[in-house]
Amino acid sequence: MFSKELFGQRIFELRTKHNETQKALGLLLDVGKGHISEIERGNRTTSAERIALICEHYKVSADYLLGLTDDPEPKYGAQGTGQKGSFGKELSAEG
Repeated sequence: MFSKELFGQRIFELRTKHNETQKALGLLLDVGKGHISEIERGNRTTSAERIALICEHYKVSADYLLGLTDDPEPKYGAQGTGQKGSFGKELSAEG
């Protein structure tokens, strides 16, 4: 089940692990540092687009950020990396 508190805690941990300020993350997401602070305190969420940016920036899965798994590693990608999707088929940009 989704928890704003866990979502915020994970963003805080990732941001501090990468020695980034709230202002720096806010610039990436096009929001103010107050917005980041509210997220980290569990008082607000953010858009799917911003969640995708956070995942790409920190190289973690959305499932991890959303508290659906404790494994931060993304399991698949759409860039033809040779990684396998959930049905064992290699993913490629061509489809």
